[in-house]
Amino acid sequence: MRALTLAGHGGLDQLQLRHDLPEGPDPGPGEVRLRVMAAALNHLDVFLVAGLPGITIEPPFVVATDGAGIVDAVGAGVTHVKAGDHAIVNPGVSCGACEYCLAGEQPLCVKFAILGEHRPGFAAERVVVPAGNVAAIPAHVPWEQAAAFPLATLTAWRMVVTRAQVKAGDDVLIWGIGGGVALAALAICVARGARVWVTSSSPDKLARAKALGAHDGLDYTTQEVGRAIRQATNKRGVDVVIDSVGEATWSQSLMALGKRGRLVTCGGTSGPMVQTDVRRLFWNQWSLLGSTMGSDAEFAAIVDEFRAGRLVPQVDSVHPLADGRAAYERLASGRQFGKVVIRVAEGA
Repeated sequence: MRALTLAGHGGLDQLQLRHDLPEGPDPGPGEVRLRVMAAALNHLDVFLVAGLPGITIEPPFVVATDGAGIVDAVGAGVTHVKAGDHAIVNPGVSCGACEYCLAGEQPLCVKFAILGEHRPGFAAERVVVPAGNVAAIPAHVPWEQAAAFPLATLTAWRMVVTRAQVKAGDDVLIWGIGGGVALAALAICVARGARVWVTSSSPDKLARAKALGAHDGLDYTTQEVGRAIRQATNKRGVDVVIDSVGEATWSQSLMALGKRGRLVTCGGTSGPMVQTDVRRLFWNQWSLLGSTMGSDAEFAAIVDEFRAGRLVPQVDSVHPLADGRAAYERLASGRQFGKVVIRVAEGA
């Protein structure tokens, strides 16, 4: 079986295309085997190459935290999908038995794992995954869109809808437009009737975001974003900030945040340690919210949107499996606008 694998932590030279991996096993009870047509990368994939605290991989480790394909076989007890169905996969795996899972909060599961990070990912011709993570999609959906959809959209949905509770009339600031989560958050916010500002260092990205419904774009290399937001909102500030950058943007995010504002974060790409003046926190009655992945119910909600064509991911580029390193280089460069996809099946 062909697969893009990681031989160890370090640089991109650790990525290896293998042709000798064993075929995936037959699915067991409650499992589905997928013939993968396309996989997609998230920033998590780039971080994994260098190494993440507490994560140990067993080489050759199959990479890619998103994927889509054709159901190849189903195990006993699986009835909601069948062989031949086109499908996408929620890459977050939970135990189903802990107090958080029983409460419907799967991303808080004490054994939570992400395919492509804690378990082998999707850049292989076949994968076996829990059936509960698999959702059928219409056969006409392009494979690159299907592969690009799950992780970033699920993450953005939980941030925007569940955690920050963005509603019509809200003002929202989204940092780093061009990434998959930021673009999904923009689409969700616009659909909910919010007014959205986005940031980037690229005039082209800002222009493209405005074409997708952003109210305005701010170049964070030439503008003090917090001050610009205050001026644009008559000193009121925004209701919600979507910030996954961390150290480099935190102070500006808080400057932009209005009274009773909600700041929601799913990452710290510039660094994990931030400082907050607790006096401003309690005086303005802010809510600082963490968010990771999404629940089964949230995944079902975004799948409904995807099937209906109301929520479609932006695809930046598509790379053949044999040139998987180029996909990583594209994502690591920061030049992408949308998701970077790997074509796993030849001719897909």
